[in-house]
Amino acid sequence: MLDTLKSRIYQGQQFIKDIPNAPMREQFRGFPILKNIEGADLQKCVDACPTGALKLNPLSIDMGKCTFCGACKNADQSNSIDFSNYYKLASTSREKLIITEGMTPEEYEKTAVEVRKEITSVFSKSLKLRQVSAAGCNGCEMELNACSNCNFDMGRFGIDFVASPRHADGIVITGPISKNMAYALEDCYKSVPDPKIVVLCGTCAISGGIYQDAEEINREFLEKYSIDLYIPGCPVHPLTFINSVLSFIKDKKR
Repeated sequence: MLDTLKSRIYQGQQFIKDIPNAPMREQFRGFPILKNIEGADLQKCVDACPTGALKLNPLSIDMGKCTFCGACKNADQSNSIDFSNYYKLASTSREKLIITEGMTPEEYEKTAVEVRKEITSVFSKSLKLRQVSAAGCNGCEMELNACSNCNFDMGRFGIDFVASPRHADGIVITGPISKNMAYALEDCYKSVPDPKIVVLCGTCAISGGIYQDAEEINREFLEKYSIDLYIPGCPVHPLTFINSVLSFIKDKKR
């Protein structure tokens, strides 16, 4: 018993009180910072990107395709490409995930998530989600599990994962969506009562990631149904996920 108490004191406070303003470790690769330095040869950076997220003329990074691996930064000798530790990366628009040179995290956050009255009026106090792993690697899935642990405790905001889609208000999709999961995903979606939301969580879900050209991928679901929230990451950090959902269901003006 005494050893347990000593261990608990040594660990200190694990519970994160202020989730919206929680600090992130410096090593975390988050929002990309782009500077088009004159004379810089960035073609090597483009060639190093495994998903085609980095483009030139104009210089841009698509966070929906980016795996945040840092390969482009490692190939850059001009310091044109960097990654901040800013973790609030979500957007309600696929197009807004494309970051161009000179854009700051603060500018991005102001317009990235569109607050909709029909969402905040229904889900602001309680949101139950069914997570669907559509051929994911279990990276994002493990991080989503962590969202409910004692450190992050997203349940305090009324956000929870549920076992049955019939008890859910929406689905969270992880993975690139394989042919084997296409039917199950659509069946799960149809089982969720209206009104409902769809969240794409992670690079694989948003764009297919490193599997985007694989023959076993079937992403027709995304063409048939509207997506409400895109959350980039590989994998998505719990702080990114929780803050993304909060920004979507909570009206800051209230």
